[in-house]
Amino acid sequence: METTHEVFNQPTPLVDYNLFDTNRPLRDALKFNAPALQTTQLHELGATLGTAGMQAHARLANIHTPELHTHDRFGRRIDEVEFHPSYHALMTTAVGAGLHGTPWTGTSASPHVLRAAGFMLFTELEPSILCPISMTYAVTPALRGNAAVYADWGPKLGSLWYDPALKLFSDKPGVTMGMGMTEKQGGSDVRANTTQAVRDGSDAWGERYAITGHKWFFSAPMCDAFLVLAQAPAGLSCFFLPRVLPDGSRNAIQIQRLKDKLGNKANASSEVEFQGASAWLVGEEGRGIPQILEMGTMTRLDCALGTSGLMRQSLGIALNHAMQRKAFGKPLIEQPLMKNVLADLALESEAATALAIRLARAFDNQADEHERLMARLLTPVAKFWICKRGSAFAQEAMECLGGNGYVEEGGEGVMARIYREMPLNSIWEGAGNIMALDLLRGLRKGDAVAALTKELAPARGQHAALDRLADALPARIEAMASEAEARRLAQDVALAVQAALLVQTAPPAIAGAFCASRLGGDWGNAFGTLAAGTDFDSIIQRAQPR
Repeated sequence: METTHEVFNQPTPLVDYNLFDTNRPLRDALKFNAPALQTTQLHELGATLGTAGMQAHARLANIHTPELHTHDRFGRRIDEVEFHPSYHALMTTAVGAGLHGTPWTGTSASPHVLRAAGFMLFTELEPSILCPISMTYAVTPALRGNAAVYADWGPKLGSLWYDPALKLFSDKPGVTMGMGMTEKQGGSDVRANTTQAVRDGSDAWGERYAITGHKWFFSAPMCDAFLVLAQAPAGLSCFFLPRVLPDGSRNAIQIQRLKDKLGNKANASSEVEFQGASAWLVGEEGRGIPQILEMGTMTRLDCALGTSGLMRQSLGIALNHAMQRKAFGKPLIEQPLMKNVLADLALESEAATALAIRLARAFDNQADEHERLMARLLTPVAKFWICKRGSAFAQEAMECLGGNGYVEEGGEGVMARIYREMPLNSIWEGAGNIMALDLLRGLRKGDAVAALTKELAPARGQHAALDRLADALPARIEAMASEAEARRLAQDVALAVQAALLVQTAPPAIAGAFCASRLGGDWGNAFGTLAAGTDFDSIIQRAQPR
């Protein structure tokens, strides 16, 4: 039996490598969008995230999923979620890397781009714990709508210290925050919310209300505080709702159950009831929708960043496998059809990275009118298109590994986790139709035609297919009257911007193949259908994770 069980022709796992140093598309995107950015921090983070120890934490946090404890052993209501120690190790690393609220208080030349790159790198390791990280990033600027609360909580939202204890914020070195928007009867239609806010006096934090109602998706319920929506006398309003009240008592938040999700296993998503919970008004009463839009913009950026990171991770695993695995007398990487598939995936991954980092650049330059408008247009576009491509991408990358990719075990078993994770970013913070409709709203906020024309201008004349699409977009935007066509427009704006970015940042083999396939129609209906004349070797070599 020992001779029959000799193991050979099995690849070694992709481990103990630097995620940043080996990611040439990301490094080139940073040079283009933030040329003055110091990347030492990213180099150090990339080295940490690629280690076997951190990969073990990611695996354990997903195997040993969060557990809800509604009562202690004496029957007292506690509403606590218990996490595996590996979850806390991952959170400590993410917070220590400044992936949460630090861009709002940092001194980097391009704080949002720096944070975006780190967020993408961390997603390659483990995406689901980034939910509270992303929400903390999103709510920090919105919290300024209550100056007193922000004065107390703002510095701790940008702290590099993670403390999981459920205790008074003033006793903690750092805090995290979440959001509570959707309800069971409304979903994305938050105007249908029924949760009620009744005036309950005022104190050092301003106007205080008692909140009664529910939230259908209340992710990361162990965060220190949340921004929630509730109906006040003047309409839907935004409120700051802490887990622990200023007097040290626990707020009236009851966790009913944790969601049993397809993926995103390490993160606790819950349903909660508010039983007269204390909360403080943020912004003006009746202005809850604008507050949501401000927060949603930030989390939608993270959806695009996260999917781009998952694409990069699954591509790296597929390349690592194909380099070592032999079939039909030679390594898979030398098989013509496998080259086509891997090169096609590499094009998609690099285009996603280019668009996501370009969007992050817009948030670093909001004083510039063009950048402000591009952030408004590209946020729904990037979130829609990159996330829509994610699931098909993960399936194709998994197929490169054959049955090994479908197994939930070992280094290549990460593929199954990626595949289960991919649909989330497309759904969370507004599914595809919501993004397409948001693009239509964005087109009415300024001169979208002029902004896109300016954005595409540096790439004009480099590829005929890109020129044709750039020529056609203005008339389509100006004539856009039907919601039924909004998805097509979002797709084409995304492709045009991706192509323009690749023309400026990537080698000719990358940009040419992307334009010919995605814009010129020299492509099939599945990955691995690039034209035979494509420079497969150059594209694959650039994408190698080693």
